[in-house]
Amino acid sequence: MGHGMEIIRIDGSYGEGGGQILRTAIALSVITKRPIEVFNIRAKRPNPGLRPQHAAAVKILAEIFNARAENVEVGSSTIRFLPMEMESNSTSSKKRIDIGTAGSITLILQALIPAVSISGKRLGMEIVGGTDVKWSPTLDYMRHVVKPAFKALGIEFSISVERRGYYPIGGGVVHVSIEPCTRVKAMDLVSAPRLDARIVSVCSNLPRHVAERQVAGALARLEREGVRCAHTSASLEPAASPGSSLLVYCSSDYGPFIGGDAIGEKGKRAEEVGASAASKFLESYTSNATVDTNLADMLVLPLSLADGTSRYTVSSVSMHLDTNLYTASRITSCKYSIEKRSNNGMSVYQVTIEPA
Repeated sequence: MGHGMEIIRIDGSYGEGGGQILRTAIALSVITKRPIEVFNIRAKRPNPGLRPQHAAAVKILAEIFNARAENVEVGSSTIRFLPMEMESNSTSSKKRIDIGTAGSITLILQALIPAVSISGKRLGMEIVGGTDVKWSPTLDYMRHVVKPAFKALGIEFSISVERRGYYPIGGGVVHVSIEPCTRVKAMDLVSAPRLDARIVSVCSNLPRHVAERQVAGALARLEREGVRCAHTSASLEPAASPGSSLLVYCSSDYGPFIGGDAIGEKGKRAEEVGASAASKFLESYTSNATVDTNLADMLVLPLSLADGTSRYTVSSVSMHLDTNLYTASRITSCKYSIEKRSNNGMSVYQVTIEPA
């Protein structure tokens, strides 16, 4: 086992100090085969330590990669993750995971997809949990923004949704298949063409007009900024409980990769849901950034292992981005910088990641 190697210690309270440090660290540990210890997990939060969805993510990666995970229980403030040096290649078998209640499927996929693909493995899996829940990207964001961005790096996956899962019940069912990546291509994306926006609206166990009104709210918001929309779709999909979500995005094979999503809530008008997703989208779109702030932090993990230096621009620097850059540099020894640039009178931030 990889215990001869020195354990890399990572302070889980760094930066935004949430579950993301943990997911990024474990995925990178799996890929690099370097053992890690994460301490002070979520130390600054009202309910510190591992929450059920964090424990689930660690256990899932440990199981798939036959690693040893120590102290992984709810409330734990320190865990160790020890990848195996010798691995069986039987991971292409079909697995099923239930995250329980409305634990976020997309947050687990954020760690799982790069870990599996960059390790050169193929995996087909069914995941049960929340597809569109607060504080995490929606499933459509993964499909329409993350997927083409990852494909540009050589990381390919596909996601199909059998059933949506919303807070608090969850019960969503998603099938994901992940392809092996032989090398991660660097991304040089300091500028990208201007594309028209696209809108995907979904509702479940609610009248169809909810999905349509979400679209109307988003369109009105885009029109105020003079942004054209090339395509809209509003669909009714099966789910265990009522819910809705909407994504405004633009992407191409070579960028830009920009999305803004929002989730319906009790007491929030459908038009408002649409307008808030559009506002989130416009923040990045109107600044001429090449990737949105959410994707910016998801790209750090693969790009810290890419075959060259990568550059992309964002409209603002989130704490998540800073936290992920710190975590990746601790494990992969990549170097990084963030510089403010002026882009047609708008200010953007250029992120540069240079693998070791």
